[in-house]
Amino acid sequence: MSNEPEVDAAGLPEELSAVDQILHRGEANPRTRSGIMTVELLDTTPDWDTFYTRFEHASRKVLRLRQKVVTPTLPTAAPRWVIDPDFNLDFHLRRVRLPEPGTVRQLIDLAEIAAQSPLDISRPLWTATLIEGVENGQAALMVHLSHAVTDAVGGVEMFANLYDFERQPPPRPTPPLPIPSDLSPNDLMRAGLNRLPGTVAGGVRDAVFGAVQAVGHVVRDPLARLGGAVDYALSGARVMGPVADPSPILRRRSLSSRTEAIDIELGDLHRAAKAAGGSINDAYLAGLCGALRRYHVAKGVPVDTLPMAVPVNLRSDADPAGGNRFAGVNLAAPLGLSDPEVRIREVRSQMTRKREERAIDLVGAIAPIAGLLPDALLESMAGSIVNSDVQASNVPVYAGDTFIAGAKVLRQYGIGPLPGVAMMVVLVSRSGYCTITARYDRASITEPDLFARCLLAGFDEVLALGGEGRAVPVTFTAPTAPVHHSTRQNGSGSQ
Repeated sequence: MSNEPEVDAAGLPEELSAVDQILHRGEANPRTRSGIMTVELLDTTPDWDTFYTRFEHASRKVLRLRQKVVTPTLPTAAPRWVIDPDFNLDFHLRRVRLPEPGTVRQLIDLAEIAAQSPLDISRPLWTATLIEGVENGQAALMVHLSHAVTDAVGGVEMFANLYDFERQPPPRPTPPLPIPSDLSPNDLMRAGLNRLPGTVAGGVRDAVFGAVQAVGHVVRDPLARLGGAVDYALSGARVMGPVADPSPILRRRSLSSRTEAIDIELGDLHRAAKAAGGSINDAYLAGLCGALRRYHVAKGVPVDTLPMAVPVNLRSDADPAGGNRFAGVNLAAPLGLSDPEVRIREVRSQMTRKREERAIDLVGAIAPIAGLLPDALLESMAGSIVNSDVQASNVPVYAGDTFIAGAKVLRQYGIGPLPGVAMMVVLVSRSGYCTITARYDRASITEPDLFARCLLAGFDEVLALGGEGRAVPVTFTAPTAPVHHSTRQNGSGSQ
């Protein structure tokens, strides 16, 4: 009997991976909830019937949109994705209107409340809301998706069927209706019991074969094999170990959060990165470090570094859109460097070293064991694995213009989860613009107006490396005076 995971007609794995199972379990706990949310600003309100049909067709082509998770009554098998026989698009697709004046601040605040709310785990794990009444005759699409379904990069591929490259495209044929499944938790438990002897035998066979093969390698070349194991262990220690002391002002956690957003022209950020010999991602992380540096200095608590986690995409072209394929890189974020060009080079140096670690996907390797832990221990373990104050993600979407049901997508803002961290920052690049959203725990960032000004100033100083480009505030008003910051030079925060 093969131990390879079964796939459905669309090539998606039917069983949840160990990482996906952990993320699914975390949906019930507000401290481990990891939903992905995006808010797309549209130039006009799309036609509702066309909009509804577009999601109906997408749900027929992308089976995850119609699939729910069935967990066995007893853990004799992995949870499975099954096409929900009671799927109701009217539950998942909503329509609301902002009160006047319909500012983007109101829009993001509405999304913030939705991001804090749990998804119904008895149904397919997503919702999409058309938000009308946005100022200047605009509208918005808010999508809330469980991280158990996919990661951010996979989500881009998964929802590609919704969009067109022209405002009025020719009509599309209606895809066939997927066949639902009535699999119950007891059915899955019994199926697992029936497969158990073969699964155990296959596992034992693979383990024995692997052990014999490993012994053969050791006998032939003991020093090389031992050295490889030691190298992997040392790499694992570097991947999982602390890289910097936590910030003294970002330690508190609560269940209340807030999000700020800024816009940047992609070309401006690219020129700034190129001027410093870095990538767009390097310039993005350096700008974020500059914002955090300014906030700490303004609070009277300057620090040299703080721990920052950066997801690294491990997805290949052959991987299906569903599931999670990423690993976390831990940086000692260089807040003590006042020169943005030096900061970009330091970020680039750390990212280059971290990406080359042999044990970069160590969390994925231990996920099968972690998934067996009780919820309380799993929550505690998740906090120790994250081990960072800030997480920063970079999601490229579509380079050209895209439309949905006749409305053009102007901007896309990513609102990430807060899995035990003080702040989650997401850069989304789409249609020539970068949007940067910083969602933070209100117990850690206690002065919202100050942080908003620091966010803008931190990225403006990076953009200045490439010319006249500047960031545009979206959820707040630009300050009339610059944010004051320390005049100390690069190096120790105590200088």
